[in-house]
Amino acid sequence: MTRKTPLTLAAALALLLVADQLWPPPLPGRAAAHAQVVLARDGTPLRAFPDRMHIWRQPVSIEEVSPRYIEALVAYEDRGFWWHPGVNPWALLRAGWQWLRHGQIVSGGSTLTMQAARLLEPTPRSFAGKLRQVARALQLELRFSKREILELYLSYAPMGGVVEGVEAASRAYLGKPARRLSESEAALLTVLPQAPSRLRPDRYPERARQARDKVLDRLRSRWSATTIADARQEPVIALSIREPLLAPLLAERLRRLKPQATRIDSTIDAGMQQSVEQLLATRLAVLPPRVSMATLVVDNASLEVRAYAGSADFTDNARFAHVDMVQAARSPGSTLKPFLYGLALDEGLTHSESLLADVPQSFSGYQPGNFQASFSGPVSVSEALQKSLNVPAVEVLAQLGPARFVSLLRRGGLTLELPRGSAPNLGVILGGTAVTLEGLVGAYSALARAGVSGQPRYFADAPLVEARMMSAGAAFIIRDVLEAGGPLARLVNDGLGERRGIAWKTGTSFGFRDAWAVGVSDRFTVGVWIGRPDGTPNPGFFGGNIAAPLLVDVFSMIDDAPPPARIPPASVSKARICWPLGTRSDATPRELCHQERTAWILDGTAPPTFADRLRGGGARYTDQRDSASGLRVRAACAPGAMSEVAMARWPAALEPWLDGATRQRALPPEWAPDCRHARAPEGGLRIVGVSDGETIRRAGNGPAPELRLEARGGQADLIWLLNGRQIGRVAAGGVLAQRFSDAGRYQITVMDDAGRYDRVEISVR
Repeated sequence: MTRKTPLTLAAALALLLVADQLWPPPLPGRAAAHAQVVLARDGTPLRAFPDRMHIWRQPVSIEEVSPRYIEALVAYEDRGFWWHPGVNPWALLRAGWQWLRHGQIVSGGSTLTMQAARLLEPTPRSFAGKLRQVARALQLELRFSKREILELYLSYAPMGGVVEGVEAASRAYLGKPARRLSESEAALLTVLPQAPSRLRPDRYPERARQARDKVLDRLRSRWSATTIADARQEPVIALSIREPLLAPLLAERLRRLKPQATRIDSTIDAGMQQSVEQLLATRLAVLPPRVSMATLVVDNASLEVRAYAGSADFTDNARFAHVDMVQAARSPGSTLKPFLYGLALDEGLTHSESLLADVPQSFSGYQPGNFQASFSGPVSVSEALQKSLNVPAVEVLAQLGPARFVSLLRRGGLTLELPRGSAPNLGVILGGTAVTLEGLVGAYSALARAGVSGQPRYFADAPLVEARMMSAGAAFIIRDVLEAGGPLARLVNDGLGERRGIAWKTGTSFGFRDAWAVGVSDRFTVGVWIGRPDGTPNPGFFGGNIAAPLLVDVFSMIDDAPPPARIPPASVSKARICWPLGTRSDATPRELCHQERTAWILDGTAPPTFADRLRGGGARYTDQRDSASGLRVRAACAPGAMSEVAMARWPAALEPWLDGATRQRALPPEWAPDCRHARAPEGGLRIVGVSDGETIRRAGNGPAPELRLEARGGQADLIWLLNGRQIGRVAAGGVLAQRFSDAGRYQITVMDDAGRYDRVEISVR
């Protein structure tokens, strides 16, 4: 060797390195820039987004492919793969000799590295093309490890039609992941890239079988005779190629979040997703045209999303298929009420049996009504939440404050969208704002996560975003109320709700535009929305009759395990409390305890009933009675000896709703004759024209009797109720006509905004 030889070799090497930098091989990322696949957590394809050539490709790692396939591939295609530098000189020499001897190409002599190079940069089947392959193979070997080169081949090998890569082929033809390939299937997919169009198993099963057997024969030195024989007996049965389409709207969303990724791994459970989509499909027949549905399922432990259906049917454009209602902001109806009562517990405003007034009320001109347009009178927090009563919710919100409520929700992770330029008001609790299904589900998860809400996660490596929505004690109480009705209802219903193990709340927005149901179990939080994405009303569609049944079916499908017994946090205890004061019975004189109830309380404290909105004075007062007659008196008009009696006052708005026994205990007796001029203002409103106990009779076969309802002594508007149901509001002094079509007993009540009232009971025959 001359002195010039090392210099010549060095110069040649330098030229090769310069050439490598000037003409680098096409990078895999660039080759797949417009091909993406979104996967479930187990690797099942949810949706494939093809490249410009409409290729369905699913990148995989070696660990995600069956070892049988790797063994068959290397043994059949390139036995020297793990040691050669990208080119097998012996194979090239053999291929050249066969070409010279037979005058045509018998074997190409290509290594797996050369085939990977050709996949990234197609070359003509010519001598020049082969030289280019060799150069590109050497470049790949310089840049990548053997493992990375093999993974290129696993991801890009042509498998027929629009399918590329072993994982995509295994899913498309065999309906299974590549890690579960049998020996026969491994051999089949090994030979398929040699002639992908001619050997497609879905079109030419006999050709594919013969080619598979050729691979099996080559593997006799590696696999046992029994294994080979069993593999040859396995028939070639393949599915027709269909691109995956699960959670399509979520796939689009995740693709936008990771536009450069070729493979996007989500947290979706493929089996659960398919079951949820099938469940929605069964509901389509009973829904009017253009009505859509959305469902979201979140794992409470990890906050990972397991199922995501953004629309009812992705193929039905008439139902706004491409509008993702998981992300759409809509009026939440009554679904915010659990948070209101939970926050009121934490603020020390209520306990689970605090006395509230479900009666017609005016809050600075705002006059909420209930969904059924009827009223229940005295109710507890538990009853108000379970029955989703509107007036008590507004009463509690007025105490907490709308601005503070919205602020606390935002601190807890739930963002409310208010109308532009408006401030939070009392209408917020009845749906006067907008939220997303995603936000609601994240917030409701707090009921199963000790009061900590969380942002639903779509990637396993996504950060855990949590916020304290309410205390663990408040979350326990609210969940218990929604699930079993609280301690009192549990005794009455024999624990029926507890055995169900699901706590949920429904909601209906104004005009029947949105029907909601959101619930929690120990394992999952589930949200359902039903409506028209364009905001058109759906009369008769409300949360209880359309969304709640779907929610229950979802839970039955995904979480049928019996719920474990839950132990209250240390901050929660049971206590006997008294109405109307709302205080603990052991701290309340018996004569002031008109009704006793069992309540959940926080931190051993039982907050008293809210102050009376309609009249001043304390809830406890002292009344004077004539010692002889027992009638009510005052010192200035008492005819004889006088005694004092301790009394507990019910809120003025509730007095017309008290039953007979409670009225007898709660209200003072009639005034003594000499003191009638001192009677209370609430006696100043009187129904005229009909007397208490009167019987109204139909005249033969004539029309149903009609009464002209009129009252004297009221102020401003008068509210008329028939058996607790509001039938009209007229100005003071006005007349309300009411027809009685059915026989029966009727209770007629009139109220004004100052708390004055009167009530009569009549019979219609």
